[in-house]
Amino acid sequence: MTRKSYVFNAYPVFTPPASEKQRPAFIRYAMQCASDKDVARSELLYILQGNIPTRSRRLNEHRARALRAMALAMLYHFNIASGLVMASVEQLSDECGLSTVSDAGNKSITRASRLLTDFLEPMGFVHCEKVWDRIMESYIPKLITLTPLFFLLFDVSSEKLEKAQHQQMGWINKGLMEKGEESITLVEARRRAKEQHIKRAFEYRKSLHAMNKKRKLARRMAKLDEQTAKQTLLQKIIHRYSLVELNEMGPKGLRNQVNMEYHHLQKIASTPRRTFLCIKLS
Repeated sequence: MTRKSYVFNAYPVFTPPASEKQRPAFIRYAMQCASDKDVARSELLYILQGNIPTRSRRLNEHRARALRAMALAMLYHFNIASGLVMASVEQLSDECGLSTVSDAGNKSITRASRLLTDFLEPMGFVHCEKVWDRIMESYIPKLITLTPLFFLLFDVSSEKLEKAQHQQMGWINKGLMEKGEESITLVEARRRAKEQHIKRAFEYRKSLHAMNKKRKLARRMAKLDEQTAKQTLLQKIIHRYSLVELNEMGPKGLRNQVNMEYHHLQKIASTPRRTFLCIKLS
């Protein structure tokens, strides 16, 4: 009797999102290298297995297939300058066909999440940062950073990665100069990418529950006078970023961030519930 597969979608494949622009040359190169070499059977995995006490054998085939798909997905969404993967675990899981939905309609991304937190992160291939948003009182989907070790899985050296990073920063600063803006550092590039990731992550995981919770918090903030509300937002923002990121932002940038978030929450609080839900769900 043939044993029934215990996983949904035994052959996951990464499917890029539709209507996306062509990825940078380094991303295309890295994805091709990852496709040509079986990342799930890389010698590097066997060398580093000692970092996971419970692991003493090769990856089972189901997790190996998940790793092959997830590696391409993370590379596709990789931000060269910042090192961040500009997609949530849920988005990566969906694009790789690793997500499951129960009969009750509950989505599970356990297969992708465990691959990251139980395997790739302990071995040093990725770093996952779980950020608590004090304004919305909820966790932001994990910030995933690809380490230089990850690229060695498919023979892309740290020198090539660093060269691509410097080239990308050159393009970024060239574009800023053409707009009459000042050039930025790697730290500032990472902060901006982090901010962009947070924005995309919240847009991607919109739900009725999250929208109602957001509106409730906005209305609570609206009951405060402007000075108290902005002071509260300032404290939340200070806790959200590191000291280095705050220094890069500067007093003017910090003030602009407070004003932006204050007016955003004011707009939400003043929008009728029915209109708010229609706008968000459209």
